Amino acid sequence: MDLFNYHRRETSVVHVGQIDMGGDNPVRIQSMTTTSTDDTEGSIAQAERIIKAGGELVRLTTQGIREAENLKNISAGLRHDGFATPLVADVHFNPRVADVAALYAEKVRINPGNYVDPARKFIKHEYTDEEYAEELKKIEERLVPFLDICREHHTAIRIGVNHGSLSDRIRNRYGDTPEGIVESCMEFLRICKKHDFNNVVISIKSSNTVVMVRSVRLLVETMEREDMHHPLHLGVTEAGEGEDGRIKSAVGIGALLADGIGDTIRVSLTEEPEAEIPVARHLVDYIGHKAGHQLIPAETYGGFDWLRPERRYTKVVENIGGQCVPVVIASKNKTVAAEENRDSKADYIYLGPQLPKERVKGQRYIVDYQCYTEAADKSQLYPIFPVTAMPLIGMAETKLKFLVLQFGTPAEEYLACLKAHPEIVVVCMSNHQNRLGAQRALVHEMMVAGVENPVVFAQMYRLNDKEEFQLESAADMGALMMDGLCDGIWLMNDGNVAEADIEDTAFGILQAGRLRTSKTEYISCPGCGRTLYDLRDTIRRIHEATKDMKGLKIGIMGCIVNGPGEMADADYGYVGAGPGKISLYKGKECVEHNIPESEAVEHLLKLIKDDRSDDSNHQ
Repeated sequence: MDLFNYHRRETSVVHVGQIDMGGDNPVRIQSMTTTSTDDTEGSIAQAERIIKAGGELVRLTTQGIREAENLKNISAGLRHDGFATPLVADVHFNPRVADVAALYAEKVRINPGNYVDPARKFIKHEYTDEEYAEELKKIEERLVPFLDICREHHTAIRIGVNHGSLSDRIRNRYGDTPEGIVESCMEFLRICKKHDFNNVVISIKSSNTVVMVRSVRLLVETMEREDMHHPLHLGVTEAGEGEDGRIKSAVGIGALLADGIGDTIRVSLTEEPEAEIPVARHLVDYIGHKAGHQLIPAETYGGFDWLRPERRYTKVVENIGGQCVPVVIASKNKTVAAEENRDSKADYIYLGPQLPKERVKGQRYIVDYQCYTEAADKSQLYPIFPVTAMPLIGMAETKLKFLVLQFGTPAEEYLACLKAHPEIVVVCMSNHQNRLGAQRALVHEMMVAGVENPVVFAQMYRLNDKEEFQLESAADMGALMMDGLCDGIWLMNDGNVAEADIEDTAFGILQAGRLRTSKTEYISCPGCGRTLYDLRDTIRRIHEATKDMKGLKIGIMGCIVNGPGEMADADYGYVGAGPGKISLYKGKECVEHNIPESEAVEHLLKLIKDDRSDDSNHQ
């Protein structure tokens, strides 16, 4: 893996109807309908909205044979309207449905976690090697006839592993780990290879961006080792809605796209499916601009493990580095006491060449070193030095100093400075076409030299659109966080994005990367034809009632396919159990079954409030 120079991963080409993916083909954009697949007209109408927005594939749920057979009518309707876009059937729990869907869809997605294995009961059972081999034999016996049907009808397949639907068999042998997720996929891939079926796309998804990225990285390495080169579909499941859903998706998908991984993507938002398309399009186009960049001649630190990265060891400087949560630095034109009312305040505020008009209690300020030197009152102030001012660093007497560095700065000079001044925090910047590669390169250069100063990544943009700013900054930070290199984040923008939005984006990125929690997190699915309650209205009501519960994680799932698995680290879960029926979870445990939908939100809120009351009473 070349950490510093961008190029697309080399893959085989898969034919899906009228389009190809993988190889030199563009990264394909797709979405999924939320209509019932029994609703022919509704599904056609929604599919056409997805296609008109730029979707290149449309996926539909097929929970039963009736839905699978109706794909024929949906396909005919789309073709009648002049659309040749391939359809993808989404199959869970019933292999026979996949057999039927393969007759009418250009691609069929199957989930290894529930294709042959029984529904998850989270039971403990130790499989002997003989028992395990017998289970693999059952999978092969059931999968091969499906492959034969796909081969005959020129149907592609997607082996789509979801973190939330790993089988009990996999969990018992491998645990809830990236290794288990990858093995769940490889079991099916090896059967495909054995029977010479190569029209296969792979996906590994999770609502946890760290798990998703690490699992895909491990899958790529495992496939290469076994001489497999299948294209990959990327997505963060249950990303949620609005800004949080976009940031979370950009962190996970962006981290992989930036390393050249990914041949088709879906951004899963709890919104109208056509709203996913421009988000995905922007991510693909933004990362694609890295192609053909000037070579970055960097050396990888020998102790770095791309597959299983740990947080880089650094010495703590004030509240930065070590095991401290990554800090947020914000640039502001002015500071006012009203900032105290914000939910999440930047740890440091950069004011440039001016002193704060008033010093908010507890707030730390960064000022240019000349301003710091001249200040009569240096309380709450910390100097920042450009690389040209390195000789002056020793003259400032303070426990914390910032030094701005880019890769390409003469290493001998800056490394000596860092070693002599452990109080320095590096502000890593880059204006390189591939800023990820250049920023990685600087930190690896420091690690090779044994330098342990913390690193804050500073990202500069010139954007006027808030959503574009959120997507690009999240994508740029994704891999840096996953690599364990991030001790802080500093987002700047020379454009018309509000300072408060920039600051909130920084906190959102850290939360999406599982590095710092600053607000309530909602793990919510986008909905599909399996969803049997009003998902969006429910999310809105839960949001409104719990928005001030900082640090809480709430899972809101349309059906049992991924819940409660995708809610594994959620505090509470709200899961569709049947038409108009809801089950509530506390962690992985179901605590209330089949509540009428009209009462379920109130039951959830009571459960949360009772727990919080109990916690308060025990303090």
